[in-house]
Parts: sequence; C-alpha cells; structure tokens
Amino acid sequence: MAYQYHTADVFTDVAFGGNQLAVLPEARGLTDAQMQAIAREFNFSETVFVLPPENKANTRRLRIFTPGSELPFAGHPTIGAAFVLAAVGNIALTGDETRIVFEEGVGPVPVLIRAESGRPVFCVLTAARLPQRAQQRPSREVISAVLSLGPDEILDGGALTIEAVSSGVPFLFVPVRDLAALARARVKLDLLEQHMKDSWTPEIYVFVEEESSARRNGVRSGDGTIRSRMFAPTAGIAEDPATGGAAAAFGGYLAWRSTKRDGTLKWTIHQGVEMGRPSRLEVEADVAGGEVTAVRVGGAAILISSGMLHVP
Repeated sequence: MAYQYHTADVFTDVAFGGNQLAVLPEARGLTDAQMQAIAREFNFSETVFVLPPENKANTRRLRIFTPGSELPFAGHPTIGAAFVLAAVGNIALTGDETRIVFEEGVGPVPVLIRAESGRPVFCVLTAARLPQRAQQRPSREVISAVLSLGPDEILDGGALTIEAVSSGVPFLFVPVRDLAALARARVKLDLLEQHMKDSWTPEIYVFVEEESSARRNGVRSGDGTIRSRMFAPTAGIAEDPATGGAAAAFGGYLAWRSTKRDGTLKWTIHQGVEMGRPSRLEVEADVAGGEVTAVRVGGAAILISSGMLHVP
C-alpha cells in the first residue's frame, strides 16, 4: 500500500533549520503498529498521521508518534500539520487568516493559519488544556547530576525554580545559571533511569533568560527572550530542536511568575541552537487576576520534501 508523505521544518522559515516533521495527509488504513513503525523509520522527533475528524465540525484528527510512543498532543506536529495541509491544498485557505480545529488526544486544538499571497506562512495553536502543576520534582542535586552540571549551575530558589508542568504532556522545567551551563548540559542516561524513569515526567526542559532580554525586561514582567534545550531520551528523542508542547506548558510556568497580573504576556523562545537546527517559538499567555486563561504557541514552517511511502 502506498501513502503520500511530506516533510517540513517547523518553527523556522529557513530550510534545514527548526524541527523536522513527517506528515501523512491521508493515513486511513494504517494500524497502530504500522504508525509506530513508520515513525521509527522517519526517526524524526515526531511523525503525524492525519485522519478524518470524528466530529464533522472539526477539520482533521491527528495521531502523533515519536520513535518510541504515541503522544496525546505535541506543538510542532500541530503547527507543522496545519502548515503542510494548507501548503499542499488539503486545507483551503479562506484569506489572510484561516481558522481550523484539529482533534487530538487532549481534545480539540484550535489553530490559526496566517497566509500571504495565498500561501501559509505562520501558524498559531491554542492549547486545549491549561498548564497544570505537579507536586513531584527531583532535588537540585539529582537533576544537576542527571544533566552533568554542578548544583550551583541550577537555579532553584526565588522566582525561578525547578518545576514540572503539563499542558497535555508533562515536562520538567529546569532553569540554569547562564548560556555556558545550558551548552554544557548532557543527560546521563544511567542516572536518568535510576532517579527519574518512574517520575511524573522524565522529559527535561532546560532554559536560561537571554542576557539582553533579562536586562531590558526579564521573564517576570513578560515580553522576554528565552534560550532552551529539551531532552526526552525515554521517548526516543535524545534532544529536540523545538518543542511546542513544552512551550505551551512553559507559558504557564512563566506567567505564574510574572509581575503582570492581567493582559497578555509574550515570550520568544530560541531552541535547537546547540544542535545546529535553530528554532524560534512565539508564546503568549493570557492572564486575569494572575490566573492563566489561555496559552498560544506559534511559528513558521517550510515544506522540504514530498514522496510516497510503501507500506507492506
């Protein structure tokens, strides 16, 4: 059986940057096992399989697989699928802005597709689930050892602390002291297996405020700039160039620490730099009385390849 596929680089407008994604725009007939095998074959962070919606009011249903497992939600497959389907004509654009809804494991995910001259250029998802905190978290000593860093290189007090947050998929957010510490971070798999395999989340999102942004604004007042890395070896992802699902949860993490209690907070996240696949994610969080009411994640994408996949 032959299935058409497209690949795209997501959260970038430059070819061979951002996060790679494979999209099968018509995946009916594939079994769960075949989808998982195809995801391992592409060996990207995620592969997305597009199906007809269960509710006809929605646009499509997405199933998202890493090389190791299926996810209920992920940002770069959501953004990338919207872009690819619009770019190849599977979703009709209705003007400069087209609103669609994807069915995912977390529920309906609204996506805004922005177009110029009749072509998609930027997509924005609204998280189906608001960020939720977890009570469990490893100690600074454990996480620093897992990341091959000294305990003094991990920030864990004051405004920025180690915390686990989920907007459908949980991540452990770990602030580090500076860009040098961020660059040196390396996951020790034996210690990860020993200390975090059965924790609420073994996916580690390491970040630092960009110095220029910290001097001007700082994440605590919003409108900041972040550098980050994300490690998820237990999901088959040694390091991810851009993680939209983590960015959605991170919007909550940052908003809870903001001095701005009402309005819209905005951040730009640069990820994948250390991998040679620079990515740019735009994150917005709406807050009212200090409570997060909505989180959006947006980015550009670029079509890279198209072909046929032959499935026995």
